[in-house]
Amino acid sequence: MSVKLRLNTATATRLVLAKIGNPQREEPLQTSREVFEIAEPDQTALTAIFLKPFKNLMAHRFTHHSSLDKHEMNICAKALFADGDDLLKHGCEIAKHLYSKSNHPNIKSGDLCIAHIKEIHIEGELVQGVCILKSESVTPFLTITTKDGDLRISTEQGIHPEKIDKGCLIIDYWPNKGYYVLTFDRSGTDARFWTRDFLGVEAVPDAAFLTNAYTKMAVSFLGDQKSEEDTPPWETCNTARQALDYFEDREKFDLQEFEQEVLKTPEAVERFQEHRVRAEEEQGQSFETNFEISKKDVSKARKRISAVLKLDTGVEIHVKSTLSTEHDPVLERGYDDKKGMKFIKVYYNQDISAG
Repeated sequence: MSVKLRLNTATATRLVLAKIGNPQREEPLQTSREVFEIAEPDQTALTAIFLKPFKNLMAHRFTHHSSLDKHEMNICAKALFADGDDLLKHGCEIAKHLYSKSNHPNIKSGDLCIAHIKEIHIEGELVQGVCILKSESVTPFLTITTKDGDLRISTEQGIHPEKIDKGCLIIDYWPNKGYYVLTFDRSGTDARFWTRDFLGVEAVPDAAFLTNAYTKMAVSFLGDQKSEEDTPPWETCNTARQALDYFEDREKFDLQEFEQEVLKTPEAVERFQEHRVRAEEEQGQSFETNFEISKKDVSKARKRISAVLKLDTGVEIHVKSTLSTEHDPVLERGYDDKKGMKFIKVYYNQDISAG
């Protein structure tokens, strides 16, 4: 069952700021000396910037191998929610924790913003939260001003709202289960650093997460199986679509039924089980084998299906996932004996690229 969350009622009121270096490069940590109170006229704009990245993200929660009472971020969040007036102390603790985990040479220094958020609407309740954003790059901005009756232009360096690299929103909900946590990492360098080392979270195994996990596994597994047989990518694409039909046609997922109806052969079932074990190891948690299917996430999975054929002659053919090749195919493969090369023949009625 998915949690109903609305962020349009929320407001950011106070901030703790920090500059996070990399200890391995002997870069320092600098934290706020006092809490920055957001002026009321600026609250709407800043709140929108802070919370925009957290829309449509999958839920996570803090996890610890022995007890959440030993989880550093869980301890900080619990203390902050108990006494919001102590934002400076707990915000600086969060900054120090992040700094201590930033030893890897690939981790960039950056600016950290820790904001207290009030009136987040979740499951009919208005609760508080803490938003943590890290930006690892600055962007030049042009500013045109008036001086002495004339116009002048100057440049400034700042954080681009659309290019914030990492973020986390901890919501005061499910306190006994590790809180309700939303997180993202756009840097692509080492996602595990942010989610595992710093935050220490795992995905909540709800319908959205499990549907997304199994559809990804099914599509990638069937694609790998087809590629071994030198099958053209548009057929691989259709195979993936057929696998997603299973999710589309049912309200609940049953792994045993999926194996019988989609995978069919014992060899394919065994290989898929191995594929699932690897995916669970990467995720750091086991996947349930029976759950309610999230139709929204099935639709998202369909949009991700694509077929790209890259040829050694420098040609790339992109095939949409909606292309039908079963009846009256528009693509054919063959071999030209004179040239000693493979070919692809494309049928069409009209060139619409110029339109």
